[in-house]
Amino acid sequence: MSLLVIMGSGETAPTMVKAHRAVLARSAVPEQGPAVMLDTTFGFQMNAEDLVIKTRRYFAESVGVEVQVAGWPHRGGTTVEQEKSLALLARARWAFAGPGSPTYALAQWRDTVIPPALLDVSARGGTLVFGSAAACTVGTHTVPVYEIYKAGIAPRWEQGLDLLGALTGLRAAVVPHFDNSEGGVYDTRFCYLGEPRLLALEAMLPDGVGVLGVDEHTAIVIDTDERTLTVTGNGRLTVRGGGRSQIVPSGGQVSLEDLDAALHGASGPIGQSGGRPATAPDTATAPDTATAPDTAAVPAPAVGGPEPTSLGEHSEAARVAFETALAARNVDGCVSAILDLEAAIVAWSTDSLQSDEAARARRMLRSLVVRLGELAHAGAGDPADAVRPFVELALDLRGRARASRDFDTADLIRRRLVEAGLEVGDTPGGVTWQFSENRGDDPRAAGPG
Repeated sequence: MSLLVIMGSGETAPTMVKAHRAVLARSAVPEQGPAVMLDTTFGFQMNAEDLVIKTRRYFAESVGVEVQVAGWPHRGGTTVEQEKSLALLARARWAFAGPGSPTYALAQWRDTVIPPALLDVSARGGTLVFGSAAACTVGTHTVPVYEIYKAGIAPRWEQGLDLLGALTGLRAAVVPHFDNSEGGVYDTRFCYLGEPRLLALEAMLPDGVGVLGVDEHTAIVIDTDERTLTVTGNGRLTVRGGGRSQIVPSGGQVSLEDLDAALHGASGPIGQSGGRPATAPDTATAPDTATAPDTAAVPAPAVGGPEPTSLGEHSEAARVAFETALAARNVDGCVSAILDLEAAIVAWSTDSLQSDEAARARRMLRSLVVRLGELAHAGAGDPADAVRPFVELALDLRGRARASRDFDTADLIRRRLVEAGLEVGDTPGGVTWQFSENRGDDPRAAGPG
Protein backbone atom coordinates (compact mmCIF):
# COMPACT_ATOMS: atom_id res chain seq x y z
CA MET A 1 0.00 0.00 0.00
CA SER A 2 1.29 3.46 -0.89
CA LEU A 3 -0.25 6.79 0.02
CA LEU A 4 0.06 10.30 -1.39
CA VAL A 5 -1.12 12.90 1.12
CA ILE A 6 -1.62 16.56 0.21
CA MET A 7 -2.37 19.11 2.93
CA GLY A 8 -3.80 22.53 2.19
CA SER A 9 -2.12 24.06 5.26
CA GLY A 10 -1.50 23.33 8.92
CA GLU A 11 0.89 20.48 8.23
CA THR A 12 2.81 21.36 11.41
CA ALA A 13 -0.20 22.66 13.38
CA PRO A 14 -2.28 20.99 16.12
CA THR A 15 -5.22 20.80 13.72
CA MET A 16 -3.52 18.16 11.57
CA VAL A 17 -2.15 15.93 14.34
CA LYS A 18 -5.03 13.46 13.98
CA ALA A 19 -4.53 13.25 10.20
CA HIS A 20 -0.79 12.66 10.57
CA ARG A 21 -1.32 9.93 13.15
CA ALA A 22 -3.87 8.17 10.97
CA VAL A 23 -1.55 8.23 7.96
CA LEU A 24 1.47 7.07 9.95
CA ALA A 25 -0.56 4.20 11.39
CA ARG A 26 -0.90 2.93 7.82
CA SER A 27 2.72 3.55 6.85
CA ALA A 28 4.69 0.89 8.81
CA VAL A 29 7.02 3.47 10.38
CA PRO A 30 9.57 2.71 11.78
CA GLU A 31 9.24 -1.08 11.36
CA GLN A 32 9.94 -1.05 7.63
CA GLY A 33 11.80 2.23 7.31
CA PRO A 34 12.33 5.66 8.88
CA ALA A 35 10.25 8.83 8.65
CA VAL A 36 12.17 11.47 6.71
CA MET A 37 11.62 15.16 6.04
CA LEU A 38 13.10 17.28 3.27
CA ASP A 39 14.09 20.79 4.34
CA THR A 40 14.27 22.21 0.82
CA THR A 41 11.09 24.29 0.78
CA PHE A 42 12.36 26.66 3.47
CA GLY A 43 16.09 26.09 2.96
CA PHE A 44 16.62 29.66 1.78
CA GLN A 45 15.32 31.19 5.02
CA MET A 46 17.70 32.55 7.63
CA ASN A 47 15.83 30.62 10.32
CA ALA A 48 15.88 27.32 8.41
CA GLU A 49 17.70 25.48 11.20
CA ASP A 50 15.14 26.66 13.74
CA LEU A 51 12.31 25.48 11.47
CA VAL A 52 13.92 22.05 11.24
CA ILE A 53 14.06 21.87 15.05
CA LYS A 54 10.44 23.00 15.42
CA THR A 55 9.19 20.57 12.76
CA ARG A 56 11.00 17.62 14.30
CA ARG A 57 9.68 18.57 17.74
CA TYR A 58 6.14 18.77 16.34
CA PHE A 59 6.28 15.25 14.94
CA ALA A 60 8.03 13.85 18.01
CA GLU A 61 5.88 15.46 20.70
CA SER A 62 2.51 15.91 18.99
CA VAL A 63 2.38 13.15 16.39
CA GLY A 64 4.58 10.59 18.13
CA VAL A 65 7.21 9.81 15.51
CA GLU A 66 10.90 10.65 15.28
CA VAL A 67 11.66 12.32 11.96
CA GLN A 68 15.10 12.31 10.36
CA VAL A 69 16.21 15.14 8.09
CA ALA A 70 17.34 14.69 4.50
CA GLY A 71 19.10 18.00 3.96
CA TRP A 72 18.71 19.25 0.41
CA PRO A 73 18.28 22.99 0.88
CA HIS A 74 20.19 24.02 -2.25
CA ARG A 75 22.07 22.64 -5.21
CA GLY A 76 25.38 23.78 -3.77
CA GLY A 77 25.60 21.07 -1.14
CA THR A 78 28.61 18.80 -1.12
CA THR A 79 28.45 15.43 -2.85
CA VAL A 80 28.80 13.65 0.48
CA GLU A 81 25.92 15.63 2.01
CA GLN A 82 23.69 14.92 -0.97
CA GLU A 83 24.51 11.23 -1.04
CA LYS A 84 23.75 10.93 2.69
CA SER A 85 20.34 12.48 2.09
CA LEU A 86 19.66 10.19 -0.86
CA ALA A 87 20.70 7.15 1.18
CA LEU A 88 18.24 8.21 3.89
CA LEU A 89 15.44 8.65 1.34
CA ALA A 90 16.30 5.25 -0.11
CA ARG A 91 15.29 3.69 3.23
CA ALA A 92 12.36 5.98 4.00
CA ARG A 93 8.89 4.58 4.55
CA TRP A 94 7.40 8.06 4.99
CA ALA A 95 8.68 11.29 3.45
CA PHE A 96 7.48 14.82 4.20
CA ALA A 97 7.97 18.31 2.79
CA GLY A 98 6.03 21.37 3.85
CA PRO A 99 5.98 25.15 4.02
CA GLY A 100 8.24 27.65 2.30
CA SER A 101 8.51 28.73 -1.32
CA PRO A 102 7.18 26.52 -4.16
CA THR A 103 9.45 28.06 -6.78
CA TYR A 104 12.56 27.75 -4.60
CA ALA A 105 11.78 24.08 -4.02
CA LEU A 106 11.27 23.54 -7.76
CA ALA A 107 14.58 25.23 -8.53
CA GLN A 108 16.39 22.84 -6.18
CA TRP A 109 14.51 19.64 -7.11
CA ARG A 110 13.79 19.87 -10.82
CA ASP A 111 16.09 17.79 -13.03
CA THR A 112 17.73 16.20 -10.00
CA VAL A 113 17.49 12.76 -8.44
CA ILE A 114 15.06 14.01 -5.77
CA PRO A 115 11.78 13.45 -7.71
CA PRO A 116 12.76 9.87 -8.66
CA ALA A 117 13.86 9.24 -5.06
CA LEU A 118 10.45 10.39 -3.81
CA LEU A 119 8.67 8.19 -6.35
CA ASP A 120 10.79 5.28 -5.15
CA VAL A 121 9.40 5.79 -1.61
CA SER A 122 5.94 5.24 -3.05
CA ALA A 123 7.09 2.31 -5.19
CA ARG A 124 8.27 0.57 -2.00
CA GLY A 125 4.78 0.95 -0.53
CA GLY A 126 5.67 4.09 1.41
CA THR A 127 3.88 7.37 2.04
CA LEU A 128 4.55 10.84 0.63
CA VAL A 129 3.17 13.85 2.52
CA PHE A 130 3.27 17.30 0.94
CA GLY A 131 1.87 20.44 2.58
CA SER A 132 1.50 24.09 1.60
CA ALA A 133 4.48 25.08 -0.59
CA ALA A 134 5.49 21.49 -1.27
CA ALA A 135 1.89 20.66 -2.19
CA CYS A 136 2.06 23.28 -4.95
CA THR A 137 4.89 21.39 -6.64
CA VAL A 138 3.29 17.95 -7.02
CA GLY A 139 0.97 18.72 -9.96
CA THR A 140 1.56 19.42 -13.62
CA HIS A 141 1.77 23.14 -12.93
CA THR A 142 2.80 25.18 -9.87
CA VAL A 143 1.54 28.54 -8.66
CA PRO A 144 4.46 30.94 -8.06
CA VAL A 145 2.77 32.28 -4.95
CA TYR A 146 5.34 34.76 -3.68
CA GLU A 147 6.05 36.15 -7.12
CA ILE A 148 2.38 36.85 -7.84
CA TYR A 149 1.10 37.72 -4.38
CA LYS A 150 4.12 39.60 -3.03
CA ALA A 151 6.12 40.78 -6.04
CA GLY A 152 3.17 41.54 -8.31
CA ILE A 153 4.20 39.63 -11.43
CA ALA A 154 1.50 38.83 -13.96
CA PRO A 155 -0.24 35.47 -13.33
CA ARG A 156 1.69 32.57 -14.82
CA TRP A 157 2.44 28.93 -14.07
CA GLU A 158 5.71 27.22 -13.30
CA GLN A 159 6.23 23.68 -14.55
CA GLY A 160 5.43 21.31 -11.68
CA LEU A 161 7.13 18.05 -10.77
CA ASP A 162 3.94 16.15 -11.65
CA LEU A 163 4.45 13.52 -8.98
CA LEU A 164 0.66 13.37 -8.83
CA GLY A 165 0.49 12.34 -12.48
CA ALA A 166 3.28 9.81 -12.12
CA LEU A 167 1.57 8.13 -9.17
CA THR A 168 -2.09 8.38 -10.19
CA GLY A 169 -2.36 9.41 -13.83
CA LEU A 170 -4.33 12.53 -12.80
CA ARG A 171 -3.56 15.70 -14.73
CA ALA A 172 -4.02 18.62 -12.37
CA ALA A 173 -2.44 21.63 -10.72
CA VAL A 174 -2.66 21.51 -6.93
CA VAL A 175 -3.71 24.74 -5.22
CA PRO A 176 -3.48 24.68 -1.39
CA HIS A 177 -4.84 27.38 0.95
CA PHE A 178 -7.92 27.25 -1.27
CA ASP A 179 -10.29 28.83 1.27
CA ASN A 180 -7.80 31.33 2.71
CA SER A 181 -9.46 34.40 4.22
CA GLU A 182 -6.51 36.26 5.72
CA GLY A 183 -7.17 39.20 3.42
CA GLY A 184 -10.40 40.14 5.20
CA VAL A 185 -12.13 42.42 2.72
CA TYR A 186 -9.57 41.44 0.07
CA ASP A 187 -9.94 38.16 -1.78
CA THR A 188 -7.05 35.88 -0.78
CA ARG A 189 -8.75 32.61 -1.64
CA PHE A 190 -7.09 30.11 -3.95
CA CYS A 191 -3.59 30.30 -2.42
CA TYR A 192 -3.69 34.11 -2.13
CA LEU A 193 -4.52 34.51 -5.82
CA GLY A 194 -8.08 35.78 -5.57
CA GLU A 195 -10.75 34.94 -8.10
CA PRO A 196 -9.63 37.05 -11.10
CA ARG A 197 -6.10 35.64 -11.08
CA LEU A 198 -7.31 32.07 -10.60
CA LEU A 199 -9.54 32.41 -13.65
CA ALA A 200 -6.66 33.87 -15.65
CA LEU A 201 -4.41 31.00 -14.66
CA GLU A 202 -7.03 28.36 -15.41
CA ALA A 203 -7.35 29.76 -18.93
CA MET A 204 -3.62 29.09 -19.41
CA LEU A 205 -3.83 25.39 -18.54
CA PRO A 206 -3.66 22.88 -21.40
CA ASP A 207 -6.79 20.93 -22.29
CA GLY A 208 -7.37 18.04 -19.93
CA VAL A 209 -5.57 19.66 -16.99
CA GLY A 210 -7.76 20.71 -14.07
CA VAL A 211 -7.30 22.11 -10.57
CA LEU A 212 -7.41 20.38 -7.20
CA GLY A 213 -8.10 23.03 -4.55
CA VAL A 214 -7.33 21.87 -1.01
CA ASP A 215 -8.72 23.94 1.86
CA GLU A 216 -6.63 24.99 4.83
CA HIS A 217 -6.27 22.49 7.69
CA THR A 218 -7.47 19.81 5.29
CA ALA A 219 -5.78 16.76 3.81
CA ILE A 220 -6.54 14.59 0.82
CA VAL A 221 -5.28 11.03 1.20
CA ILE A 222 -4.78 9.17 -2.05
CA ASP A 223 -4.42 5.40 -1.88
CA THR A 224 -2.62 4.64 -5.12
CA ASP A 225 -3.29 0.90 -4.82
CA GLU A 226 -7.01 1.15 -4.08
CA ARG A 227 -7.21 4.18 -6.40
CA THR A 228 -9.32 6.20 -4.00
CA LEU A 229 -9.10 9.72 -2.59
CA THR A 230 -10.41 10.56 0.89
CA VAL A 231 -10.81 14.05 2.33
CA THR A 232 -10.09 14.61 6.02
CA GLY A 233 -9.76 17.64 8.27
CA ASN A 234 -11.69 20.87 8.63
CA GLY A 235 -12.35 21.77 5.01
CA ARG A 236 -12.99 20.19 1.64
CA LEU A 237 -11.55 19.45 -1.77
CA THR A 238 -12.64 21.50 -4.76
CA VAL A 239 -12.27 19.79 -8.13
CA ARG A 240 -12.24 22.17 -11.09
CA GLY A 241 -12.28 21.16 -14.72
CA GLY A 242 -13.94 22.34 -17.88
CA GLY A 243 -15.31 25.42 -16.12
CA ARG A 244 -17.09 23.33 -13.48
CA SER A 245 -16.45 23.25 -9.76
CA GLN A 246 -17.37 20.20 -7.68
CA ILE A 247 -16.90 19.62 -3.97
CA VAL A 248 -15.79 16.60 -1.96
CA PRO A 249 -16.48 17.38 1.72
CA SER A 250 -14.46 16.22 4.70
CA GLY A 251 -15.11 12.51 5.15
CA GLY A 252 -15.98 12.09 1.47
CA GLN A 253 -14.29 9.52 -0.75
CA VAL A 254 -14.06 9.35 -4.53
CA SER A 255 -12.46 6.95 -6.97
CA LEU A 256 -9.58 8.29 -9.01
CA GLU A 257 -11.56 7.46 -12.15
CA ASP A 258 -14.42 9.71 -11.03
CA LEU A 259 -11.91 12.36 -10.04
CA ASP A 260 -10.26 12.22 -13.43
CA ALA A 261 -13.65 12.61 -15.10
CA ALA A 262 -14.39 15.67 -12.96
CA LEU A 263 -11.02 17.21 -13.86
CA HIS A 264 -12.05 16.84 -17.49
CA GLY A 265 -15.33 18.66 -16.81
CA ALA A 266 -17.75 15.74 -16.49
CA SER A 267 -21.15 16.90 -15.29
CA GLY A 268 -22.05 14.03 -12.95
CA PRO A 269 -21.60 14.44 -9.18
CA ILE A 270 -18.60 12.82 -7.53
CA GLY A 271 -17.94 11.32 -4.10
CA GLN A 272 -20.13 10.32 -1.25
CA SER A 273 -20.33 11.17 2.44
CA GLY A 274 -23.72 10.14 3.71
CA GLY A 275 -25.08 11.75 0.58
CA ARG A 276 -23.78 13.34 -2.59
CA PRO A 277 -21.40 16.30 -2.32
CA ALA A 278 -22.56 19.67 -3.53
CA THR A 279 -21.92 20.56 -7.16
CA ALA A 280 -21.37 24.13 -8.27
CA PRO A 281 -23.43 25.57 -11.14
CA ASP A 282 -22.38 24.55 -14.63
CA THR A 283 -20.55 27.72 -15.53
CA ALA A 284 -17.18 28.50 -17.03
CA THR A 285 -16.75 31.83 -15.32
CA ALA A 286 -16.89 31.55 -11.54
CA PRO A 287 -15.15 29.23 -9.10
CA ASP A 288 -17.13 27.91 -6.21
CA THR A 289 -18.18 30.98 -4.23
CA ALA A 290 -19.22 29.22 -1.05
CA THR A 291 -15.77 29.98 0.35
CA ALA A 292 -15.84 33.69 -0.51
CA PRO A 293 -14.45 35.80 2.32
CA ASP A 294 -16.89 37.64 4.52
CA THR A 295 -16.30 41.34 4.09
CA ALA A 296 -17.47 41.97 7.64
CA ALA A 297 -15.18 41.64 10.61
CA VAL A 298 -14.29 38.08 11.44
CA PRO A 299 -16.31 37.08 14.52
CA ALA A 300 -14.71 35.52 17.54
CA PRO A 301 -15.10 31.74 17.74
CA ALA A 302 -18.17 30.88 19.77
CA VAL A 303 -17.73 29.14 23.07
CA GLY A 304 -18.15 25.44 22.35
CA GLY A 305 -17.96 26.15 18.62
CA PRO A 306 -15.56 24.76 15.98
CA GLU A 307 -11.98 24.05 17.02
CA PRO A 308 -9.81 27.12 16.29
CA THR A 309 -7.51 26.68 13.32
CA SER A 310 -4.87 29.20 14.37
CA LEU A 311 -3.26 30.47 17.55
CA GLY A 312 -4.95 33.81 16.89
CA GLU A 313 -8.36 32.13 17.01
CA HIS A 314 -7.35 30.32 20.21
CA SER A 315 -6.40 33.67 21.76
CA GLU A 316 -9.73 35.23 20.84
CA ALA A 317 -11.65 32.20 22.09
CA ALA A 318 -9.75 32.40 25.39
CA ARG A 319 -10.55 36.11 25.70
CA VAL A 320 -14.27 35.48 25.10
CA ALA A 321 -14.29 32.61 27.63
CA PHE A 322 -12.46 34.76 30.17
CA GLU A 323 -14.87 37.70 29.68
CA THR A 324 -17.86 35.39 30.09
CA ALA A 325 -16.47 33.87 33.28
CA LEU A 326 -15.46 37.27 34.64
CA ALA A 327 -18.96 38.67 34.14
CA ALA A 328 -20.31 35.73 36.13
CA ARG A 329 -17.54 36.14 38.74
CA ASN A 330 -16.58 32.56 37.95
CA VAL A 331 -12.98 32.32 39.11
CA ASP A 332 -12.56 28.72 37.96
CA GLY A 333 -13.79 29.70 34.50
CA CYS A 334 -11.25 32.55 34.37
CA VAL A 335 -8.44 30.24 35.38
CA SER A 336 -9.57 27.63 32.86
CA ALA A 337 -9.50 30.18 30.02
CA ILE A 338 -5.95 31.20 30.95
CA LEU A 339 -4.76 27.61 31.18
CA ASP A 340 -6.39 26.78 27.82
CA LEU A 341 -4.56 29.69 26.20
CA GLU A 342 -1.25 28.66 27.74
CA ALA A 343 -1.76 25.10 26.45
CA ALA A 344 -2.57 26.46 22.98
CA ILE A 345 0.63 28.55 22.96
CA VAL A 346 2.63 25.42 23.76
CA ALA A 347 0.77 23.31 21.17
CA TRP A 348 1.29 25.88 18.40
CA SER A 349 4.92 26.56 19.31
CA THR A 350 6.10 23.96 16.78
CA ASP A 351 4.00 25.33 13.92
CA SER A 352 6.27 26.53 11.12
CA LEU A 353 3.86 29.27 10.01
CA GLN A 354 5.67 32.60 10.08
CA SER A 355 3.56 35.23 11.88
CA ASP A 356 3.33 37.36 15.01
CA GLU A 357 0.50 35.27 16.47
CA ALA A 358 2.71 33.75 19.17
CA ALA A 359 3.77 37.17 20.45
CA ARG A 360 0.17 38.41 20.38
CA ALA A 361 -1.03 35.30 22.23
CA ARG A 362 1.56 35.84 24.93
CA ARG A 363 0.43 39.45 25.31
CA MET A 364 -3.14 38.24 25.64
CA LEU A 365 -2.08 35.68 28.25
CA ARG A 366 -0.34 38.34 30.34
CA SER A 367 -3.36 40.62 30.03
CA LEU A 368 -5.70 37.92 31.31
CA VAL A 369 -3.39 37.16 34.22
CA VAL A 370 -3.38 40.84 35.20
CA ARG A 371 -7.16 41.00 35.04
CA LEU A 372 -7.42 37.88 37.17
CA GLY A 373 -5.19 39.62 39.70
CA GLU A 374 -7.51 42.65 39.68
CA LEU A 375 -10.42 40.32 40.32
CA ALA A 376 -8.56 38.87 43.30
CA HIS A 377 -8.06 42.34 44.75
CA ALA A 378 -11.73 43.27 44.28
CA GLY A 379 -13.02 39.91 45.44
CA ALA A 380 -14.86 37.51 43.22
CA GLY A 381 -17.79 36.89 45.53
CA ASP A 382 -20.90 39.03 45.83
CA PRO A 383 -19.91 41.87 48.18
CA ALA A 384 -23.44 41.77 49.59
CA ASP A 385 -22.72 38.32 51.00
CA ALA A 386 -19.80 39.64 53.03
CA VAL A 387 -21.83 42.36 54.81
CA ARG A 388 -25.22 40.66 54.86
CA PRO A 389 -25.06 39.39 58.50
CA PHE A 390 -24.14 42.86 59.80
CA VAL A 391 -26.70 44.72 57.68
CA GLU A 392 -29.46 42.33 58.68
CA LEU A 393 -28.50 42.73 62.34
CA ALA A 394 -28.69 46.52 62.00
CA LEU A 395 -32.03 46.29 60.21
CA ASP A 396 -33.35 43.95 62.90
CA LEU A 397 -32.38 46.51 65.59
CA ARG A 398 -33.99 49.25 63.49
CA GLY A 399 -37.19 47.19 63.27
CA ARG A 400 -37.22 46.68 67.04
CA ALA A 401 -36.69 50.42 67.60
CA ARG A 402 -39.57 51.27 65.27
CA ALA A 403 -41.81 48.70 66.97
CA SER A 404 -41.11 50.38 70.33
CA ARG A 405 -41.69 53.80 68.72
CA ASP A 406 -38.04 54.80 69.24
CA PHE A 407 -37.95 56.60 65.91
CA ASP A 408 -34.78 58.56 66.69
CA THR A 409 -32.81 55.32 67.05
CA ALA A 410 -34.48 53.81 63.95
CA ASP A 411 -33.62 56.91 61.89
CA LEU A 412 -30.04 56.91 63.20
CA ILE A 413 -29.54 53.28 62.12
CA ARG A 414 -30.98 53.95 58.67
CA ARG A 415 -28.85 57.09 58.27
CA ARG A 416 -25.67 55.25 59.18
CA LEU A 417 -26.50 52.49 56.69
CA VAL A 418 -26.98 55.07 53.94
CA GLU A 419 -23.70 56.73 54.85
CA ALA A 420 -22.04 53.31 54.51
CA GLY A 421 -23.25 53.11 50.89
CA LEU A 422 -26.53 51.22 51.24
CA GLU A 423 -30.03 52.02 50.09
CA VAL A 424 -32.78 50.90 52.49
CA GLY A 425 -36.37 50.64 51.32
CA ASP A 426 -39.55 50.01 53.28
CA THR A 427 -42.02 48.09 51.11
CA PRO A 428 -45.28 46.22 51.72
CA GLY A 429 -43.26 43.02 51.40
CA GLY A 430 -40.74 44.06 54.01
CA VAL A 431 -37.50 45.98 54.24
CA THR A 432 -35.06 45.73 51.29
CA TRP A 433 -31.50 46.87 50.92
CA GLN A 434 -28.90 47.12 48.20
CA PHE A 435 -25.64 48.88 47.48
CA SER A 436 -26.07 52.43 46.28
CA GLU A 437 -25.19 52.92 42.61
CA ASN A 438 -22.90 55.84 43.40
CA ARG A 439 -20.94 53.58 45.74
CA GLY A 440 -19.14 52.04 42.74
CA ASP A 441 -20.47 48.48 43.07
CA ASP A 442 -23.03 46.83 40.86
CA PRO A 443 -26.43 47.22 42.60
CA ARG A 444 -27.50 43.90 44.09
CA ALA A 445 -30.96 43.53 45.53
CA ALA A 446 -30.56 41.58 48.73
CA GLY A 447 -34.19 40.77 49.44
CA PRO A 448 -36.15 41.61 52.51
CA GLY A 449 -34.07 42.42 55.55
